[in-house]
Amino acid sequence: MKRFEGKVALVTGAASGIGKAAAVRLAEEGATVFGVDVNAGAGVDLTCDISDEQQVADAVAAVIAKHDRLDVLANVAGVLRADHTHELKLADWDRIIRINLTGTFLVCRAAIPHLLKTRGNIVNTSSTAALGSHPWMAAYAASKGGILSMTRVIAVEYAKQGLRANCVCPGGISTPLHGQFRLPKGGDPELLRGAMPPVPYVGPEHAASVIAFLASDDARYINGTEVRADGGALS
Repeated sequence: MKRFEGKVALVTGAASGIGKAAAVRLAEEGATVFGVDVNAGAGVDLTCDISDEQQVADAVAAVIAKHDRLDVLANVAGVLRADHTHELKLADWDRIIRINLTGTFLVCRAAIPHLLKTRGNIVNTSSTAALGSHPWMAAYAASKGGILSMTRVIAVEYAKQGLRANCVCPGGISTPLHGQFRLPKGGDPELLRGAMPPVPYVGPEHAASVIAFLASDDARYINGTEVRADGGALS
């Protein structure tokens, strides 16, 4: 399929995991992809800390300067950590909220004026942590829940102007980010049972396929909602 021929896509978190897989998938379907990440790497056109307002503004400006349009924004960049809630340091809470939630907001805010010109769309990355009960994830779940709510706001606010916004909610996806997860000291692994899929974990391309669908015209009547890619974990 070539659902994105002639279209330009900005993908955050493009150096690894779901972001990299999404960039590859969109490019395979004909998109001109502009990848950004805090880390340099293959598929990264510009390094960008999405929690930095000026760096985000510069990244979106670079896309427009190079390609003169923006049709798709895939916000994938994010961080994760696990802590007992009563031991979660404010600095760690602030960092997760700043990168995951505020960063997603900053990129959306900078991109929306350009997406309105093309009647484009946004696919934000939330998580099953925003929908289910994931222990030790107070900051992460809050950030991803915030993304979900913000996406619905954007969807309604700009629907009549032709802009769509949806979320993918991954779970049970093997990525470097997932690999960072460690049980906090004394954490009971049985508490994670309800968040685990009943099937083996899969690669990030399975979440990327949902991103590509939501960003495509095949999903033109889908707006302001979320699609779980979690192997049935929350079913």
